[in-house]
Amino acid sequence: MSDDFRIERDSLGEMQVPQGAYWGAQTQRAVENFPISGITFGRRFVRALGVVKKAAAQANRDLGHLDEDVADAIVEAADEVIAGDLDDQFPVDVFQTGSGTSSNMNANEVIANRAAELMGKEVGDRAVHPNDHVNYGQSSNDVIPTAMHVSALEAVEKDLLPALEALAASLEEKADEFADVVKTGRTHLQDATPITLGQEFEGYRTQVEKGVTRVENTREHLGELALGGTAVGTGLNTDPEFPELAAEYMSEETGVAFREADSHFEAQAAHDAMSEAHGALRTVAGSMNKIANDLRLLASGPRNGLGELEQPENQPGSSIMPGKVNPVVAEAVNQVHKQVVGNDAAVAAGAAEGQIDLNLYKPVLAHNFLESSQLLSNAAAVFAERFVDKLEANEEHCATQVERSMALATALNPAIGYDKASKVAKQALAEGKTVREVAVSEGYLTEEEADEVLDPMAMTRRGILGDD
Repeated sequence: MSDDFRIERDSLGEMQVPQGAYWGAQTQRAVENFPISGITFGRRFVRALGVVKKAAAQANRDLGHLDEDVADAIVEAADEVIAGDLDDQFPVDVFQTGSGTSSNMNANEVIANRAAELMGKEVGDRAVHPNDHVNYGQSSNDVIPTAMHVSALEAVEKDLLPALEALAASLEEKADEFADVVKTGRTHLQDATPITLGQEFEGYRTQVEKGVTRVENTREHLGELALGGTAVGTGLNTDPEFPELAAEYMSEETGVAFREADSHFEAQAAHDAMSEAHGALRTVAGSMNKIANDLRLLASGPRNGLGELEQPENQPGSSIMPGKVNPVVAEAVNQVHKQVVGNDAAVAAGAAEGQIDLNLYKPVLAHNFLESSQLLSNAAAVFAERFVDKLEANEEHCATQVERSMALATALNPAIGYDKASKVAKQALAEGKTVREVAVSEGYLTEEEADEVLDPMAMTRRGILGDD
């Protein structure tokens, strides 16, 4: 055998494992069995595996199932996994066995070998056993869904919600800044009655804030943990007190509220909570996509578009057209939406495909959820900082366009009736005049009445203009 390898063993026999690796035979088999995507689990999920294994060791130590020196070594090794010090020791492809057994054993082997080393033993000598010690009272079937929920809820609480709240704050700031900028409203992409730019941004802020609420509502079900159900949910080989105690330790470690699942059978056989939660992410992605599209339209031009917003000059927009600047950050948000929609299809399909007592799409569910959460977190932060915060209103252009709008005729309805108002609008369009000019010239309103009835700012508020 080359000095570059050592021999590790599992129930199927011997395997050559790279000399510097903490993983063992089962992980190596998975590396060789699943050269599928080259995509491995990211920081959030690996961290969650460390959180689960640490909590399990602490609970089993307290319950008298692990010697204190072994448990303490497992806890110390798991802390290194939690901190990210051993991320390079998790080489298993996301596309693997549907239960995630390969990733569970990857964690067991890495933590066992590192714990043995911390105790002054040789890596691979099983002084700390991956199954008997690190995986005591557990099964891949309850560890992986637990790690799914821990990683998902941590991602939501610590990354996504703060990013969305920051985006909502940016939109609120712009709503206040643009409160007095009257512009043409648009429905069906056609001119409609006046609105303020601030009111439009108020709508965007509310949309994001409601997205925050939708994501927050996923806490209840993501907070349930499958740990303690073992193979099929019955809890065979697990101390009755283990699930609750381990959940308490996980809550303490993460600062996120976790509890034992209401039904371990449901928690392992179905992953409706992941589907539900990702549905909230998809909705948020759709909200951000709508806002990004609107802002792109409002900033279109600069001379031959709507031109009501002046967008930031983040980078040159063309390799051939000098001076062109594109809404590149908004376009990135649009693309994130499409990826999240694709991920949602995978999550929804995977969550619906469990058979009997186990859902076998756990790795792909975890990967897609965490990718969507990370994409949305990053996109929201960049959208706020690099685009929304830098938007400016083209107030003069907005005012000019409002005055030219045929939709101002809507305010004439209570004063002169729908039929006459329609006639004014058509005549104004045909003659290239404003609604105000025609209403006065045709004798429907005096100059003073026109000032009152056709006041664009007044049209942005509920009420009947000119009604004494």
